[in-house]
Amino acid sequence: MAGRLTFHAFTELGWTDGEGGAWRNPALTPPRTVPELEFWTGLARVAERGRLDSFFFADAMGMGGFTPSDQEREVRDGRLILWDPAVAIPALAAATEHIGFLFTSSILQEHPFTFARKASTLDHLTNGRVGWNIVTSYSPNVARNFGMDDLPPREERYRWADEYVDVAYRLWEGSWEEDAVVADAATGVYVDPAKVHPIDYAGERYRVQGPHLTYATPQRTPLLVQAGGSPAGRAFAARHAEMQFITAPDPESAAKDIAAVRLLAARAGRRPDDICFTISTGFVVGSTEEEARRKADDLDSYADFAGKVAAISTSIGVDLTGLEPDAPVAELLAGATSSGGMSGVLKSLIGSLPTDRPPTLRDLIRPRGERHGGVGTPEQIADQLERWQRAGVGGVAVGMDVRPGSLTDFVDHVIPVLQDRGLAQREYASGTLRQRVLGYGDRLPDRHPAARHRRGSRTAGERHS
Repeated sequence: MAGRLTFHAFTELGWTDGEGGAWRNPALTPPRTVPELEFWTGLARVAERGRLDSFFFADAMGMGGFTPSDQEREVRDGRLILWDPAVAIPALAAATEHIGFLFTSSILQEHPFTFARKASTLDHLTNGRVGWNIVTSYSPNVARNFGMDDLPPREERYRWADEYVDVAYRLWEGSWEEDAVVADAATGVYVDPAKVHPIDYAGERYRVQGPHLTYATPQRTPLLVQAGGSPAGRAFAARHAEMQFITAPDPESAAKDIAAVRLLAARAGRRPDDICFTISTGFVVGSTEEEARRKADDLDSYADFAGKVAAISTSIGVDLTGLEPDAPVAELLAGATSSGGMSGVLKSLIGSLPTDRPPTLRDLIRPRGERHGGVGTPEQIADQLERWQRAGVGGVAVGMDVRPGSLTDFVDHVIPVLQDRGLAQREYASGTLRQRVLGYGDRLPDRHPAARHRRGSRTAGERHS
């Protein structure tokens, strides 16, 4: 949306957040110390008070780590505790009025027919406030939790994802016509059978007859989010995503990455501005830069270095756990990039390394806020976010090193400065999450690949540009 950035409170539905050891910080309020529902509804209300666009739940369906000791640390630090965010959304939606909810679901974890039904239920119950973060998973443990010996190669997982979303699109967009529900007491017809259709899908992995089990929801298809930074991930985002997370180390790199995906989107028949490119970063706010730096150092002192190394190793697919903190990492990273398997996260890490000396493992494990200019006064943070916006970034996922303190600081001190500069909204607009984040209507535009499965006429609420 021109003129402002979108903002999304970014966390996991677990009792600890951040890298290993952060739970030891006395400023953190783990949900186990208060009724869990009270904690999460309170956090959602803080985000809504700041007029953030959504509450975004990351998620995983298994353990990370390359070694048994890494996995043991993951259990010890509490990072293994992850509840199902989709289950929590109705309660959080009932406690709020406007804020949206993005939830992560992997193509590995649920059959597309069951998932489509769940997503439609959530869209109905929230009146169009949900979005789906489409992931293909990266941990071998996830695959083994669902009956596979190992993860398929990345390119194969994205082919799988293409089929998965196609099945979901057929159910969401094509199974029920807009006016299928007639509720005519005189004739005794509640649903017109002629306007409800099976999808009769048969593909490589799935066979789904249908029809879908619910009438058209406010958005039909939830807002589509994706975070892949590999070539296969970018191509998938260009075809399907409405919001893509990027992991660029600086605005200049982000501008190049955004231009590349926009070109791919145009080649796929979409408009370059159909995708809201979003960065994820933490924020440490101080009344002075010195105070913010002290707070950042204090936050970092609670983190377990080995746990952070294990977490980054899992996310980039390269085992860094055997290296000393001050060991040069150039050769190992060079080997990873030359293999053709460089992830978007790894690319971002490489781009952020010092160039005036040999970078070390310690350089890779810097606090996340420092990577994107998120440590400083509210004015300094706003200055940095303006740089990201000029590079083409349209959204910011606000990470929380300490809950609720990190989010409260951002809402109370940074958001007012951003609102004064026109970078953050002062009030919520009407409409669904899609309309508020992207500005082009409640439903997907005709140029999106899901639209080819539509039947019947659109409602007056659909506005396409």
